[in-house]
Amino acid sequence: MEPRFLYSRPLGTAGSPIPLASIASLQTSAQLVGPGEEDAYFFRALEQQGLYLNQAQIEAVRHGEGPLLTLAGAGSGKTSVLISRAGYLISVRSADPGHMLLLTFSSKAAAEMRERIVQLPVINARSAGRVQARTFHAFFLYLLRSQGYQQAIFSETRRQHILLKQMMRELNIQDSAYQPESLLSLLSSYKMNLQEVSELPDKTDHEQQLKQIFLHYEAWKHTNDKIDFDDVLLQAYRLLQQSPDLLQTLQNRFRYVMVDEFQDTNTLQYELVKMIAAPQNNLMVVGDDDQTIYSFNGAHSEFILHFERTFPAARVVTLDVNYRSFSGIVGLGNQVIRHNQARRHKTLQATQIGEKRPLYMRPRNADDEAAAILQFIEQEIQEGRRDYGDFAILYRSASNNRAFIEQLLLQDIPHIDYGDGQLLYDHWAVKPVIDHLRLSLDRRDFAAMESVLPTLYMNREQGMQHIRRMEQQQPKKGPLVHLLAYPGLKEFQLAKIKARLELIRLLPQLKPLEAIIRMRKEFYDAYIETGDKHPLTRHKEQLKETLDELEASAGRFATVTSFLAYIDELTAKSGASGGQLNQEQGNRIALMTIHRSKGLEFPVVFVIGACEGSLPHSSALEADRMNDLEKKQPRGTRAATAVEEERRLAYVAITRAREELIISSPAQFRGKKAEISRFILSAFPSAAGAGKASGGSGSGSGGNRTGQPNDAAAPGNAGGGKAQQTKTVPAWICTSKPCSAWSRIMTAKEARQALKQCPLCKSPMERGSRQVPV
Repeated sequence: MEPRFLYSRPLGTAGSPIPLASIASLQTSAQLVGPGEEDAYFFRALEQQGLYLNQAQIEAVRHGEGPLLTLAGAGSGKTSVLISRAGYLISVRSADPGHMLLLTFSSKAAAEMRERIVQLPVINARSAGRVQARTFHAFFLYLLRSQGYQQAIFSETRRQHILLKQMMRELNIQDSAYQPESLLSLLSSYKMNLQEVSELPDKTDHEQQLKQIFLHYEAWKHTNDKIDFDDVLLQAYRLLQQSPDLLQTLQNRFRYVMVDEFQDTNTLQYELVKMIAAPQNNLMVVGDDDQTIYSFNGAHSEFILHFERTFPAARVVTLDVNYRSFSGIVGLGNQVIRHNQARRHKTLQATQIGEKRPLYMRPRNADDEAAAILQFIEQEIQEGRRDYGDFAILYRSASNNRAFIEQLLLQDIPHIDYGDGQLLYDHWAVKPVIDHLRLSLDRRDFAAMESVLPTLYMNREQGMQHIRRMEQQQPKKGPLVHLLAYPGLKEFQLAKIKARLELIRLLPQLKPLEAIIRMRKEFYDAYIETGDKHPLTRHKEQLKETLDELEASAGRFATVTSFLAYIDELTAKSGASGGQLNQEQGNRIALMTIHRSKGLEFPVVFVIGACEGSLPHSSALEADRMNDLEKKQPRGTRAATAVEEERRLAYVAITRAREELIISSPAQFRGKKAEISRFILSAFPSAAGAGKASGGSGSGSGGNRTGQPNDAAAPGNAGGGKAQQTKTVPAWICTSKPCSAWSRIMTAKEARQALKQCPLCKSPMERGSRQVPV
């Protein structure tokens, strides 16, 4: 029996449950490729390795010349198709393995491709080793090196950040105005969209400052003979444009080009691919427009949507069979993503039949959400049904994991955080707020004092030197008061320091939430948004979100003392550090953003924060007022485009689950009422308001003893009717028309069986499906 707080549909919905995905035909190459066909030996060899391809996969593998768009739905075996096609071209079509180039995005994916090509039974290891399977950056860096480019790769993130901060000080730009990670992300966006730094706009103060910083950064790299990873692609592009003979050499060598994860391709990468694939255009791209979730890195779903415009002779093959997830999970994914307008139509079928459908939660807030889910996980562990490594917790934004990280630490539950490994309270934007609280309790806390100085627009080092020098002459109970004697201050600066000293003395009398709200209102939000008098950018939206999460945490405590004691306990337990990204999960609960989860799968997935403002994110709902320079859509279309990408994020999260999926929609998100995500409600046609569901609590209020919401009919009795609920199952069906015999396929071994004889009429039976009552 499921816990009381889990429901079979979201609160506020009624009617029939979401339909299970239809069950795909179980016919594979074993039946579809007859023994008399000239390439039968190739498919028999694959089958000996346990690789049975379906009809669409066979079509993609057999594709020879010309462009091919392979639409690969979630869990549809795209890597198997890519590898098998490489083997097919070599074995059946006698292609030279040295003429093949396979491009992907991660070193892990490239290594997997090389390993699997070597394992193909139809080609020898020497031939397999000649196939170029590389990441974009590895391949084009190799090209640059072969042409004499010797610049060192400048990839040390910490060094980049220090350099940018140093440059901002040299340019007299307040180093808190722009965060290095945001600057690097924006610069990368310009380069991936083929925008020259020297041609960036410089009409406003904000634009001028950005351009100054970027020009200095690029000049430093040039002087020090360094390039970063973005420069690798950009320099390769310029090189090929300026060297037609070199380009022709590449075109002649790589007669077959294949691109994995094509939906993640940015403009620069696509241009490079098109240059090398021309003029033969034997280009195979594999991707899923429904999983385009990296627009902030320059990815464009339009490259898939408009592929035939660029390549009119292109063939399109759709891989629509999901081998990963149970049919209930695939069915929910289908119902969610079908509401996007800008997409290639496809409805995934399933191969895994499971009795469990997705379940839903409506906890009161993030802390109740974490407590309920961890209670569920611990019960599963204690009763021997699951291991910690079976679970993944997915969320829209990095700051959404705060409640989980804290409770996992306090309960000593094994987990791995695939983020930056940093507690919320150690975030650079949060720490000065916490240090104001620390200083209010101990006005001689010199570490906290140093942290708050930049919020007074004072240099840390110079300010602390002055304070310590004055303290030696005349010690004070609150040494920060020495700033009033700092030389050269203007009247308005003195007034700000006096106001801050008064506020610090007042803070212990307030509740932590009240104290933080007051600091943000009086000075901190303005400090964080310095630069261009508060244009709203993606970076500043993320900062606001982080501070909102701090408020949500502080609201649980009655005193500043208790709040700081809690933070200190967490800090002592965490020992959190970066560097987890390359670690294996092991027997630990995995926590990661939905973006980070793409390409992964887990037996049990919790999607948390599935509510308005979180998923879809508030920045998508207000996209028209965002001031990011990279936005180029006309006003009025930005929000629609952004919301469609948010829906794709929801779809990616759903399709990470293999066996169980639980979606949680807190009734409050960071202290404010939050409706259930429109994406989840839209999957239920009878949802009242489709995005305006009422609140509920995580303790089960609003539900009855069956675990159903009060306004939801029980499964199989939608709307009070008597209709029997059915489900689709795989079956053997007699091919003789007079005979109506069929039998259910019950085991994986039976599903792989090539032939079966009808027990009644002795005619051959074929694989199909039948509807049976639940």
